[in-house]
Amino acid sequence: MRIGELAGATGVSERSLRYYEAQGLLTPGRTPGGHRDYGDWAVDRVIHIQALFAAGLHSKKIAELLPCLRDADGGPAGNATPKLVAELRTERRRIDGLITELLLTREVLDEAIDAASGAQAGTPAVGGQARRPA
Repeated sequence: MRIGELAGATGVSERSLRYYEAQGLLTPGRTPGGHRDYGDWAVDRVIHIQALFAAGLHSKKIAELLPCLRDADGGPAGNATPKLVAELRTERRRIDGLITELLLTREVLDEAIDAASGAQAGTPAVGGQARRPA
């Protein structure tokens, strides 16, 4: 598939796909005319790349990690070093911490929404909690 088709299939801009290629994260084939040519595998690869960026990993770390993901046949790729595994576990702990913080932030936001909803309904908040009409 061409770059535009991959962009459409993944929701990722062509510019981002070119960046992934420049960073060594995505390696398309080339047509005889020199155009990028991606196989069906590229859709899953781009989805993985997007997820790893969303998790806060940088492109160098993603480039190290991608060869360690499961191969197209579903079997494990044996490229992980003990150092990389340790670094990935550290990243996972960092992400777990962020999830915990986000959950706490959501609770505070829910309390604020409840208080604001009570204020709109004319029932003032008492003790950090919106009073509910009886």
